Order: sequence, then structure tokens, then C-alpha cells
Amino acid sequence: MFEYEMHQLRAADLGREAADGRLLREARTVRAAARRSAGHEAEGQVSKPLGKVIGKTLGKTFGKTRFTRAA
Repeated sequence: MFEYEMHQLRAADLGREAADGRLLREARTVRAAARRSAGHEAEGQVSKPLGKVIGKTLGKTFGKTRFTRAA
């Protein structure tokens, strides 16, 4: 009888560990998704290019920017 009780306790422990692991994985996934969707929201855009826009569909700008480019 003692071995059966030990087995039941161990099975319950394994179940709790598995549930904790699933919860942790879900929390990591949610946090990673929040980081991806936030982008640079907290930082904001530092500068806008001062050059002229070439091509309406491309939306690319060419020319000087307000700040020098970081190395």
C-alpha cells in the first residue's frame, strides 16, 4: 500500500510541474508577442528623413537625415 501512495504523490507532483511549465511557456509567449507588437512604441521615432520622397508606392526617402547614422 505504501508504494501505491508514493506513486500517487509522485504522479500529482509531475502533474503540477507540467502545469507550471505550461503556464511559464504561455507567459513567455505572451510577453514576446507584446514586445514584437510594441516595436519602438516606448522610444518613439527619433527623427524623420529630410530628403524628398521618390515613388509614391515605395515610400522611400533619399537624402540627408537630421542625425548622423550610428556606426
